[in-house]
Amino acid sequence: MEHDAFTGGVEPGGLWNQNDIRILICYVLHSVDAPLSREDIGALLQKKALANYFEVGDALAALERLGHITVQDGFCQIERTGREIAATLGDTLPLSVRDKALEAALVLLSQARVQRENRVEITEGEKGFKVSCHISGGDMDLMEVSLYVPDRPQAELVRQNFYKDPEGAYRLLLSFLTGDTGYAKELFKA
Repeated sequence: MEHDAFTGGVEPGGLWNQNDIRILICYVLHSVDAPLSREDIGALLQKKALANYFEVGDALAALERLGHITVQDGFCQIERTGREIAATLGDTLPLSVRDKALEAALVLLSQARVQRENRVEITEGEKGFKVSCHISGGDMDLMEVSLYVPDRPQAELVRQNFYKDPEGAYRLLLSFLTGDTGYAKELFKA
């Protein structure tokens, strides 16, 4: 197979061919059937060491120029011809590459959903930072909890950990407040 792409940051088994990178991008967008930002596409392919950063940027530009994807408000949407590429040529990519890219994309979409449905507000005060965590139940807050921490790094740590498992935070607090430890038992199983 011809190697015509930069390989910096790409692990063995990753993609070293420009056309393969374009196919992979079409495959991911077609498979998740949801728009992804250019940054997210680049990050997920780099996180799994599947393609070089610059090659991903070039591939996105080429796909847009050829009309296989469109970009609106920074988000890439696959078009009919891009879907045809994914359906026709997706199987030419190694299964491990397809699986790694798709897994990373699904994790990314899941994280975006969690952050869309739940929110964290950080407010600076005289004696530290107030962190308010909101768990949504659709059109209403199921829970809001606020706590004070001494500095910004700790506030950001609370935000990150909350977004990792807002449902777990809700179950843990509900378990404590109702006295029913059954709500939280799964959280402590190793």
